[in-house]
Amino acid sequence: MSTLAIIGGLAGGIGLFMLGMGLMTEGLKLAAGPALEAILARSTRTRMRGLASGALVTALVQSSTAITVATIGFVNAGLLNLSQAIWVVFGSNVGSTMTGWLVALVGLKFDIQALALPLIGFGMLLRLAGQGARRGSLGTALAGFGLLFLGIDMLREAFTALPADFTLPAGEDWPSVLVQVLAGFVMTLVMQSSAASLTIALTAAEGGLLTIQGAAAVAIGANVGTTATAVIAAIGATPNARRVAAAHVLLNVIAALVALALLPWMLRAIVATAEWTGLGAAPAPTIALYHTAFNVLGVLLVWPLADRMTTFLEARFHPVDETRSEFLDRTVLAVPELAIAALEHELDAMGETSRLLVRDALLAEPRVPPEAGMRRVEAMGDAIGEFIGQLSRESMSDESAHRLPEILRIARHHESAARFALEAARALAEPAAGPDTAAVGYPAFRAAAQRVLAGASPAAAPPGEQPREQAIAGFASAYDRFKSGLLASGARGDLPLATMECWLRAASALRRSLDETAKASTPTHRTTMPTATADP
Repeated sequence: MSTLAIIGGLAGGIGLFMLGMGLMTEGLKLAAGPALEAILARSTRTRMRGLASGALVTALVQSSTAITVATIGFVNAGLLNLSQAIWVVFGSNVGSTMTGWLVALVGLKFDIQALALPLIGFGMLLRLAGQGARRGSLGTALAGFGLLFLGIDMLREAFTALPADFTLPAGEDWPSVLVQVLAGFVMTLVMQSSAASLTIALTAAEGGLLTIQGAAAVAIGANVGTTATAVIAAIGATPNARRVAAAHVLLNVIAALVALALLPWMLRAIVATAEWTGLGAAPAPTIALYHTAFNVLGVLLVWPLADRMTTFLEARFHPVDETRSEFLDRTVLAVPELAIAALEHELDAMGETSRLLVRDALLAEPRVPPEAGMRRVEAMGDAIGEFIGQLSRESMSDESAHRLPEILRIARHHESAARFALEAARALAEPAAGPDTAAVGYPAFRAAAQRVLAGASPAAAPPGEQPREQAIAGFASAYDRFKSGLLASGARGDLPLATMECWLRAASALRRSLDETAKASTPTHRTTMPTATADP
């Protein structure tokens, strides 16, 4: 085989492997989205549970990056605290070693053509027959699984075709070991996949091009290289995202340093263990076992330091810009269910800020400067719109896709409510308006408005449709009475016309603000303010 064909085979094998890994991860992630949420949210009460759930879900989804991202999303959503999240990430590090076992025990042991091609065919059939359904996502995962094994087969053939006297740098002195570690790090950095680097090391070792120790050193470098993805994702991200990424880096660096220092002794113990368990002396299973062993060792080493690590990380990465979104982190875009949860939490925060502006306008005593509050609401609305635009380009279930327009609609109602509240606050801040005692009947109007506002808050007990409708109808009547009273007082001369005008504008703006608030608190436009008499 010519040199060009060998290089093409290597490149094609790596490409097929990465394509297959991407499809498999995407399909499993979409198919197991609700289950992933349930496992991570409910199974993290103790260190051991967090560790086990992280390892289990990573082994299922075959992507430690996806699980790290999911964990960041749960921390941002308040479903996990930092201490729980750290153990899920540590568990995902252990679960990521499953890829090495798949390659060693399946990819390099069986007839790939007989295994991979039926998987690709059946997977694509499921995908075509189940577009938008869970079976379609499972089909994508199966097809990716098949492509992954075809990539392994191409790598194996390319390495086998190399000249007999060709070997990769395989010295066992420390300079050579450091070069091998660096090679694993750089390959992972370039390909953004530690699984691909590990697969290359396994197939090269199985083909006799790399010693077991050389392949083990490459695995160490790949383990450190995988942290680059988390670091890149954490740049400009929320403080919680950066803390979780930092924990991921610390664990991998500690595990790599210890594994490197103990490399020859650990390998001898691993080889003896592999032979004792019946795995034999084949390079690939030995390296897979070594990869698992030093990741588990890393977890054991940080176990007594975890509380101090959590305290250390919580004291760092505080936000520089306080107006920055607390929940919308681009890292969660990879898991649509978590991205939707982040959007809903941002929407709740936006609604609370909007309702605060309405409450302040009703009291005519702003606790927050209305202009600053309006800027905050507008910034949240812009962030939600931009995030939805990014999320809409991701693969997601039909249910998640249908939720996006609803979130955007509610955000627009919150923004309109805040804008009308600002208009009311400005009208009441005019000197001509005077104190709220100047307007006859305002206390009754305000009380009716506050009942509508209380019913719109998600923190309140669900009022049911009838009480909500009654509160809205009561406010509409109170508005009509208040406006009629203002006009009558102005006509009699009991109220200066300038004062009457200020209060009429404020009442009109408050009515519109509460109308928008009521629309935002219901899933459809069904519940809105009853038609009142025309505003002046």
